[in-house]
Amino acid sequence: MSVLDRSMIFAAANVAEKAAIAAYDWIGRGDKEAADQAAVDAMRTALNNLPMKGRIVIGEGERDEAPMLYIGEEVGTGEGLEIDIALDPLEGTTPTAKGMTNSLAVLAMAPRGGLLYAPDTYMDKIAVGAELPGGVVDLDNSIEDNLAALARAKDRPVSDLTVCVLERPRHQEIVARIRQVGARISFITDGDVAGVISTTDPKTGIDLYVGSGGAPEGVLAAAALRCVGGQMQGRLVFRNDDERARATRTGITDFGRKYGLHDLAGGEDIVFTATGVTSGSLVDGVRKSGNIAQTHTLLLSTMEDAWRRMRSRFHCE
Repeated sequence: MSVLDRSMIFAAANVAEKAAIAAYDWIGRGDKEAADQAAVDAMRTALNNLPMKGRIVIGEGERDEAPMLYIGEEVGTGEGLEIDIALDPLEGTTPTAKGMTNSLAVLAMAPRGGLLYAPDTYMDKIAVGAELPGGVVDLDNSIEDNLAALARAKDRPVSDLTVCVLERPRHQEIVARIRQVGARISFITDGDVAGVISTTDPKTGIDLYVGSGGAPEGVLAAAALRCVGGQMQGRLVFRNDDERARATRTGITDFGRKYGLHDLAGGEDIVFTATGVTSGSLVDGVRKSGNIAQTHTLLLSTMEDAWRRMRSRFHCE
């Protein structure tokens, strides 16, 4: 029996839509901090109107760094279900500020304990889509071995595979090795939540996601995969003692642990929603005409075996 009811599923979508509309006014204006703040303010207001005892487990940072939507903050009316929330009010602040593609307002919900309470550090990640043998790729294997195994599972040559990689200097070596075995690379400049999800959508042509990105985004991506199928592994990356201390405060003691999909998002009931701020591979961006805003939202849940894309219209003040 589902714990999250249908009304909460669509309420989650509405929260992401409000954040995306708020960020719209900052598209192309070169101020990523203002764009992010607008999305944060709108998302927090919408969350506090929901009948729940909500707790942020993935948010804008720790309390001393983020005045709102910080990790551990309680949101909602204080009545109803105890719900853990992972969020990124504006995934892709730079693309928004520069008027580029693939910026999103992202939110995931699960009953208390259903999402990893992760620190704000980096995470090594690997992900593939659904309908593949279990364990077809592994974070501990070389990229060459993973591509060979994936090619066998898909009955295609390695040269026909496409790997999604976040374009960062730290990925130069793995990019070179991917190209050496003949696979294609599809770079993304930001937004590795969308990158991970792209492995599950045949229209994108992405077969594998690999690389190092934010741990919070890893939990959000895992929530999406739980809804639509796929495999994912992640391992936290610590650059200094301060980041290890952050992990300790969230209850993490095994710093070298390899997390599987259900470790990252283990709740029986999970809702994931992403609304486009600017258009991208998953959804279209916000469109405004006068006081009317139109949004495009991807809404997934473990309770519904479907990809649901919604277009909504809002009257704005």
